[in-house]
Amino acid sequence: MRSLIALVSGLVFGLGLIAGGMTDPAKIKGFLDLFGAWDPSLALVMGGAIAIAVLAFATARRRTRSWSGDRMEIPTSTVIDRRLIVGGLLFGVGWGIARFCPGPALVAMGSGVGLAGLFVVAMVAGMVFHDRILQP
Repeated sequence: MRSLIALVSGLVFGLGLIAGGMTDPAKIKGFLDLFGAWDPSLALVMGGAIAIAVLAFATARRRTRSWSGDRMEIPTSTVIDRRLIVGGLLFGVGWGIARFCPGPALVAMGSGVGLAGLFVVAMVAGMVFHDRILQP
């Protein structure tokens, strides 16, 4: 059952990213080009995702177990520290340079966008660097 939930969740997420244009680097560039030909459509996609997430977290807080039977583990920290700020800045800069964020990059790579594959390789290398070097 857990594998089926994961499969359906991944398919819905991937299809949503494709439908929302999140896997198209040109669409991302248009969204980030605030002083040029700005395309605000991704703001609507993100707003919709945030609205759904708010409802999902409100529902999850009332549960002790997920649909797959795992214990619910919702982060409770509200601390905004240097690591969070630096991580957010690195994420944003990387998103702006590469025109991909991690989820859409995986979907775009799966649909044959070559630059997405390069991004995913760099992303995995960064995760390995973090886990092996920065977190001994």
